[in-house]
Amino acid sequence: MVNADERRFEVLRAIVADYVSTKEPVGSKALVDRHNLGVSSATVRNDMAALEEDGFIVQPHTSAGRVPTDKGYRLFVDRLHEVKPLTEAERRAIHKFLEGALDLDDVMRRSVRLLAQLTQQVAVVQYPTLTRSTVRHVEVVTITPARLMLVLITNTGRVDQRMVDLGDVITDDDVARLRNVLNASMAEKRLADASAAVAELPDQAPPELRDSLIRVCSVLIESLVEHPEERMLLGGTPNLTRNVADFPNSLRQVLEALEEQVVVLKLLAAARDSGTVRVSIGMENEAKEMQTTSVISTGYGSDGMVLGGLGVVGPTRMDYPGTMAAVRAVAAYVGEILVGR
Repeated sequence: MVNADERRFEVLRAIVADYVSTKEPVGSKALVDRHNLGVSSATVRNDMAALEEDGFIVQPHTSAGRVPTDKGYRLFVDRLHEVKPLTEAERRAIHKFLEGALDLDDVMRRSVRLLAQLTQQVAVVQYPTLTRSTVRHVEVVTITPARLMLVLITNTGRVDQRMVDLGDVITDDDVARLRNVLNASMAEKRLADASAAVAELPDQAPPELRDSLIRVCSVLIESLVEHPEERMLLGGTPNLTRNVADFPNSLRQVLEALEEQVVVLKLLAAARDSGTVRVSIGMENEAKEMQTTSVISTGYGSDGMVLGGLGVVGPTRMDYPGTMAAVRAVAAYVGEILVGR
């Protein structure tokens, strides 16, 4: 015999499912007709009254139907014992789509496009944080005899290019020496450690290279200590506008918050550091502009190292199991592809 709490949860689950799929408030008759709840209409009505009293569902207007509240969605999400797995075909499609990426920018663009398509929500992907990356290689390219281009490549495939005016001409041999000195000092180091190592190089340099190294190292240090956490991509923003009714008087605020990015980056940082798929529903979002949305996010990376965060933003009325599965799967493949590069 199912106890009253379990039965009420089944009613709540049915209300969530119907409201997500129909966008219409759900009445007791529809629940009995559509779901095999194994109880009478009168019992379902009583259970709905109890759920409403406890704040899990609410009557939006004078119709007989009810819709889930933030508290109702939270209970539903917390009781999702397992996230609906993606089909083998979906997994293959994700892998094939991301595997075709040419470089880091392409991986990020494809990821955000794919996540928006899979979930029909706004997708957000944060670029790998350089603070967690290591230096793979530094290339030094002669542009003119007195001007060089520095190309810093990290283990995640991030490429940063900077120009350096030397103030004096330099020979090809000295450019090769610079390249060797820089790589010997920085290769395989975390960026903060590489920055410290580079700062010491001019003092150790032979006199004829010192002036060039001072200029090169100051530009490299700038590049190493910048905060690329602030780089992110958005995709699928039109998906929000297809659900205007889910954002009564607040769609513009949500779009402005997404445009500003700071709010979303904070949410991604929280998920990135938690190591799980994080679901933030409605009023649980600290930023006032996001309190009509749900944010599902996680970190991506590999071998215990988190490189960045990704997720989706949509109305609280969303397919939580499917969206959580898509976020988790795309994060797993992005991590795999970046670390494998």
